[in-house]
Amino acid sequence: MPEIIEGISPTRMELLRLSRRERLAEKGHDLLREKRDALIAEFLDVVCEVREARMKAEDKLKEAFKSLIIAQALLGVEQVRQLSLMTPQEIALDFSSRSIMGVHVPTLQLEHGLVRTVTERGYSLVDSSAAVDSCAKSFEEALEKVIKLAEMEEAVKNLAGEVEKTKRRVNALEYIMIPSLKATRKYIRMRLEEMDRENFARLKKIKAMLERRE
Repeated sequence: MPEIIEGISPTRMELLRLSRRERLAEKGHDLLREKRDALIAEFLDVVCEVREARMKAEDKLKEAFKSLIIAQALLGVEQVRQLSLMTPQEIALDFSSRSIMGVHVPTLQLEHGLVRTVTERGYSLVDSSAAVDSCAKSFEEALEKVIKLAEMEEAVKNLAGEVEKTKRRVNALEYIMIPSLKATRKYIRMRLEEMDRENFARLKKIKAMLERRE
């Protein structure tokens, strides 16, 4: 049973004030429910995109590791490792954000594409081979997909948090606040009716006493 709001005076002014609060709460509930449904739809869309992006990233990583095994078999593990150390390691990322239904999600933008030409990778063409070039390219492509996946997974995380927060607010209004306001209004109406009956009975007694005196 809904709890009556404490500290409320059973007056007609209070009854009007509670009626206004109830209307606002119901309007807010409807708006939040619409927001929740829209957020869930967006969340499910992004989840589908994440699933597809993860599959692409995993496939590309499998391809890259196969290329690595071939390169190591042809040149040796140590030679491939030495060549990898000659390649610039820094990745320039631009961090920003965008809004999905009012939820801020990160955007990771590569300042320059990760896929480079053979001469841009820094290792000697004499000491390498086509297998190393293919391996490097596969890992560069895979890393681009991993970065994109990370961005999308963070978006899913933020959207899920906002969905949960909105659901809690909808439930609080639907199951606590609005029922409590209705119960309190009902209580005040009952008390006012009771007070009206008491006043009516009191007036009747006073009238009867005055009539007897006359």
